[in-house]
Amino acid sequence: MTEYWPQEDPAIPCMDAGLPFQKGDILQIVDQNDALWWQARKISDLDDDMKIDEKCVEADKEEFVGHGQKFYIAGFRRSMRLCRRWSHLSQLRAKVCGASTCSGAAGAPYEEVVRYQRHPADKHRLVVLVGPSGVGVNELRRQLIELDPNRFQSAVPHTTRSKKNYEMDGREYHYVSKETFESLMYSHRMLEYGEYKGHLYGTSVDAVQAVLDEGKICVMDLEPQGIQVARTHELKPYVIFIKPSSMSCMKQSRKNAKIITNYFVDMKFKDEDLQEMEDLAQKMETQFGQFFDHVIVNDSLQDACAQLLSAVQKAQEEPQWVPATWVSSDTES
Repeated sequence: MTEYWPQEDPAIPCMDAGLPFQKGDILQIVDQNDALWWQARKISDLDDDMKIDEKCVEADKEEFVGHGQKFYIAGFRRSMRLCRRWSHLSQLRAKVCGASTCSGAAGAPYEEVVRYQRHPADKHRLVVLVGPSGVGVNELRRQLIELDPNRFQSAVPHTTRSKKNYEMDGREYHYVSKETFESLMYSHRMLEYGEYKGHLYGTSVDAVQAVLDEGKICVMDLEPQGIQVARTHELKPYVIFIKPSSMSCMKQSRKNAKIITNYFVDMKFKDEDLQEMEDLAQKMETQFGQFFDHVIVNDSLQDACAQLLSAVQKAQEEPQWVPATWVSSDTES
C-alpha cells in the first residue's frame, strides 16, 4: 500500500539489507519478532504459483549490528525491514485525507492478502473499470456487454427523478424518494452517486448484487474514490485501470473522436484535453494504483477490448491475490 526505498531511509541499520518495494508488490513476512523491523521476502509474480523469486535466495547467513541490536538475514539475500513508524505516518495521512479517499486499506502501510480461487458455484466477482474521462472506459464496458449480454451486465442505477411515460421501474432506473436515496448513501450502500439537474443518481450495492445473483458478471465504471466502498467480501471487485496511450498515439487515435458529456456531444479532443487525460491518469495511478488488479493501455479500442475480455475471464477463473478479510469473512459466514 506504500513504497519503500532503503537508500532514502536514514534510520535503516544496513542499507544493503533493505528490500525496496512499490505499491502493489506482494511480500511474504517471515519474521516480525523485532520491535521495529520486520523481515520479508518478495513474491515474484502473481502467475508464479506463489513461488519465491530464486534471485532472493541465498544459502549463507549474514549478520549485522545496528542500534545496539543484532539483525539477521537468513535464507535470502535481502530482507525488508518495515519500520512501524510507517503505520504512524499512514494514520496521520488518513486523518488529513478524510474518509472518502484514504479510509481503511488506503491509509494503511500494508494489507494482508491471500490467494483466492473462485469456485464455479460461487457468485462472480464484480468487475470495476477505472480511468480518466475520455480514455474509453464507457465504450469498453459497452462493447464487453455487447459481446455476450447473457454473461455480462451493468447494474441498474437509482434516481430520485420521476419516471417518464416510456420508462419502467427497474429497467432504466430504480425510482426512489430522496429520503430512500440518502438512506442508502448514509448506510454506505451506494458505490457511486451524484446530482444532475436537481436529481440524485447512483449505483447501489444491492443493484450490483441483483446482477450477481442472476449468475452474471456485473461490469461497472467507477471513480477511483469509490473503489474503497466496493472492496468488500460480498463483491470481491476486480479493478481494471484503463490507461491512455502516449500523447502521439492519442492524437492519432482520437483525431476524429468526440468528447461525449451531459452538455455537449460534438466537441473534438484538443491537445489540452489529451494532456489533462494523461495527467489525471498519472494522479490516479499514484494515489490508487495499489488497488488496481490489472492495467490496460488503450492504444486501440479493438485490442483493449480483447485484453479486457481476457482479464475478466482470468479474474473469474484463475487464482488471484485478494485481501485476507474477504476469504475469512466467507469462511465465518
